[in-house]
Amino acid sequence: METKSVPVTKRMVWEAYKRVRANNGAAGIDEVTITKFEEKLADNLYVIWNRMGSGSYFPQSVKRVGIPKANGKIRELGIPTVSDRTAQMVVKQYLEPRYEQIFSNNSFGYRPCKSAHQALDQCVNNCRRHA
Repeated sequence: METKSVPVTKRMVWEAYKRVRANNGAAGIDEVTITKFEEKLADNLYVIWNRMGSGSYFPQSVKRVGIPKANGKIRELGIPTVSDRTAQMVVKQYLEPRYEQIFSNNSFGYRPCKSAHQALDQCVNNCRRHA
């Protein structure tokens, strides 16, 4: 009998980390860059795997950064740590293919290879078809 609904494997954490590394994002609130994270890569990935596998993983706070917009206003952006981005990627890579199978073709929000422009095109096509 399984005690976990989704066992997190070391392979899942490694594959997720490779995707995070490819994105080469900025350091989070802990100021740990990808390069610094890789100095103790095996230890860092083990901690993520161990905590996710035991159900004791809790993300750190996100680093708040203000990005200037063209109109002079500031857009607030939250930057998670490398560890948190890796843990998020583990979950994303597990859930996304499973949920993609059951989503409607008319669903465009927060989905891979879907955009607001495609949603608008679909609206136009639906209006023309049902008008």
